Amino acid sequence: QVQLVESGGGLVQAGGSLRLSCTVSGRTFSWYSMGWFRQAPGKERELVAAINFNGGSTNYADSVKGRFTVSRDDAKNTLYLQMNSLKPEDTAVYHCAADPRSHWSGTYPRSMQYDYWGQGTQVIVSS
Repeated sequence: QVQLVESGGGLVQAGGSLRLSCTVSGRTFSWYSMGWFRQAPGKERELVAAINFNGGSTNYADSVKGRFTVSRDDAKNTLYLQMNSLKPEDTAVYHCAADPRSHWSGTYPRSMQYDYWGQGTQVIVSS
């Protein structure tokens, strides 16, 4: 059974930074495409950032480009989301997710299947 556990969320003032972590256990992390999603109250869940199995390709929502960076450390079975210049609109519950089958590169695929999800970590950005 694959398990994903997020950490690093919290309360931060606008303009500040947080780094989210997602540790993965149970199977072979190095072969998974990974993504960060967020859901704010009253809004649909959206993809924030994705990274392919070898870290060579990434994809970001337009709203976070230039501010957020997704990375992975396969030796630690850990996915990261570095969030800088945070804005109140970034307030949401952030989930990491794993797609064990979509070994993409270059352009982010239209169809992904994220089979495994973490429990989420809350990020609150105050003005």
